[in-house]
Amino acid sequence: MSVKIFSSLEKCFLDENFYGKKEYARGSCLLNERFRFTVGYAVGEKCQNNQYFNLSIRSPLKEYINIYNIEHVPVHMPCYLNNKDENYLRTSPGLYPDLLLPIFDGEKLVVSANYESLYVEIDTKGEVEHGEYPIEICLLNEDGTVWDTAVFTLEIIDAMLPEQELINTQWLHCDCLSEYYKTESFDERHWKIIENYIGTAVKRGINMILTPIFTPPIDTAVGGERKTTQLVGVTADNGKYDFDFTLLERWVELCDRLGVKYFEISHFFTQWGAAHAPKIMANVNGEYKKIFGWETDARGKEYKEFLEAFIPKFLAFMKSKNNADKRCWFHVSDEPKMKDMEQYKASYGIVKDLLKDYAVIDALSDYEFYKEGIVKRPIPSTDRIEDFLINNVPNLWIYYCCVQTKKVSNRFISMPFARNRIIGFQMYKFDIMRNALRQRKGFGNIGRRYKSDNL
Repeated sequence: MSVKIFSSLEKCFLDENFYGKKEYARGSCLLNERFRFTVGYAVGEKCQNNQYFNLSIRSPLKEYINIYNIEHVPVHMPCYLNNKDENYLRTSPGLYPDLLLPIFDGEKLVVSANYESLYVEIDTKGEVEHGEYPIEICLLNEDGTVWDTAVFTLEIIDAMLPEQELINTQWLHCDCLSEYYKTESFDERHWKIIENYIGTAVKRGINMILTPIFTPPIDTAVGGERKTTQLVGVTADNGKYDFDFTLLERWVELCDRLGVKYFEISHFFTQWGAAHAPKIMANVNGEYKKIFGWETDARGKEYKEFLEAFIPKFLAFMKSKNNADKRCWFHVSDEPKMKDMEQYKASYGIVKDLLKDYAVIDALSDYEFYKEGIVKRPIPSTDRIEDFLINNVPNLWIYYCCVQTKKVSNRFISMPFARNRIIGFQMYKFDIMRNALRQRKGFGNIGRRYKSDNL
């Protein structure tokens, strides 16, 4: 039996050479910073049966340590086979390390003739004095004798990690949670699940939450629908509208309690062109029915009048919640292309004056939208950001999704963790989302550096 400690950037596949991996013995963090490492454990090739043992943690930091078993999940499509580069760990279907399941000190574990791995997280919450602390990971036999021990030394530095400056959003789809857990939209069980997910997201650094005032018109086939998850109640009567913000009020109060700082308001127009309205449900003469959707012309009179009635009421409500309107960021349409420019411009024109004092952001990758003054806060993808950097666009945001497969950061399950983490260095280097963008010394050469570094 053998146990070794690896960097948290190490992915441990079941069929790899355990003994060939580089050991990791020391690390450091700030007083209130979380620190993580990976533990691998194995038995020799001559072992005939599965081996059972007990896990034991010995450390002055024991009460601040959480341990997870790294479960391997079946992966059918680890990457796009015809759209990849050389920097993938593997590209074949198989079992991939991914799911973290909590385990506890003294819990019984099992290992077969290959090896398994654990994920260790230390979170002292700023309650521990600076200094060096040993952490012993022990595998014990049933009678308490030691199979093997690995020791890690964590240095806690006498300084506090400052509060996050960036705005970080990862889209939370409430309809998907409802579908997966088989709840009704916004029933009590759904609310509890949403709370668990938002709480976890905030703990992991997310401070902006996608807020479905209406069912988000994102990644929906033309003519298709997502499950209704609409926080704003609507009553329609011959072109007149009343709005019920009861569910939205609960959402805002939940997010405030969990530490969410910003509300990312779902898009007012459909994805890939801004040509239609999102699905909006309303009570009409006692019947709950769809009043807008794919069949709605974005520039039509009825939807325009609806937005003119809704947006002021929405802003007034959010303002009543401790000026939460100033924490809102709005969207027109997701990922418009050059061919959609006129349509996007027209749709934006409908809400432009209604939102004149608020931030409007959209994911798009064609610089012309910014150059023409149509979008003042563009969010280019990581593989299309070069024109925005060369032209000194201030306060840039960035995003990646499933399309960014080559020569850029992403977090596909088949990529090395270093390719995930490098995004932080790149955002620092290019002052992404920082007001000091134009003030950096030598900024005029940033475009050339960007090309030569291939970042």
